[in-house]
Amino acid sequence: MKPDPVTLRIAVPEDAAALLEIYAPYVRNTAVTFEYDVPSEAEFSARIRSVLERYPYLVAQRGSALAGYAYAAPFKERAAYDWAVETTVYVAESAKGAGIGRRLYGALEQCLAAQGILNLNACIAYPPKEDAYLTQDSAAFHAHMGYTQAGMFRQCGYKFDRWYDMIWMEKHIGIHTTPAPAVLPFPEVRQQALAALGIQSGGWI
Repeated sequence: MKPDPVTLRIAVPEDAAALLEIYAPYVRNTAVTFEYDVPSEAEFSARIRSVLERYPYLVAQRGSALAGYAYAAPFKERAAYDWAVETTVYVAESAKGAGIGRRLYGALEQCLAAQGILNLNACIAYPPKEDAYLTQDSAAFHAHMGYTQAGMFRQCGYKFDRWYDMIWMEKHIGIHTTPAPAVLPFPEVRQQALAALGIQSGGWI
């Protein structure tokens, strides 16, 4: 029996409970995230709402269940960094290997390009030696998506009584011109971004 097809859409704050089901195992059982405690549903909902004020937040849905999500956040808050974002993607353990992360990141990139974003930056927990809590799979995934390593901070994250490195990987998706055109908030380009992805205004990708 074939699995249900995967569709992408823009997240809403009400997705918080379902997205926490994806995120919580990463917090509890892995060093993929350096967060120690699973956030509350209210806090996670507020995070979604905050992201959508400026950037895209996408979810992947398979059947009635959410299978993954991806979003962008400020790289740094100062105005000089407006053209750069930090990107994040999580896929449910049961949905790995189906190309969902790749689809989410591809759609996220197109949405960000519509805003005028130029630099994508990913902050990745990295083990000098793979263990039960962390592999080098995230770095490999980002390399497959066209990111290259830009820097490393050694033994900067402590979780499960172990020290982990952190690497930054980057990808440029536009031309750096002078003067630089202003970056537009995602709500202002939402319909343009959706049209570029070949979908209707309802938000399904």
